[in-house]
Amino acid sequence: MMKIHVNKKLLFVHNNAIIMYVDKNEGLMRMPEIRPITDLRNTGEISAICHEKNEPVFITKNGYGDLVVMSIQTYENLLEEVHIDSAILSAEAEVNAGAELLDAKTSLGNLRRKYLG
Repeated sequence: MMKIHVNKKLLFVHNNAIIMYVDKNEGLMRMPEIRPITDLRNTGEISAICHEKNEPVFITKNGYGDLVVMSIQTYENLLEEVHIDSAILSAEAEVNAGAELLDAKTSLGNLRRKYLG
């Protein structure tokens, strides 16, 4: 079994399938919603699951992971988390490369004086 950290979640993966995850925000160990591809015939049910749980539904084909379905809101939240994580990673790389660190209190004070008078 392999452990993977992804966007505030710790995934437990076995044979390329997510078997459970720990939601670090809630501190709960949960099983992902996994459905066979034939369940896509009932789009209303899949849509309701995606919106109620606010997390992706994993679709399998012949017992193997094939698709991931999620609500637009969940997708947008995922993109926002990826963007924030990317910005943090970039900032950490700048610091590791020797970028000058500024004192936040002093910098914010300078910005206030410059733009708010």
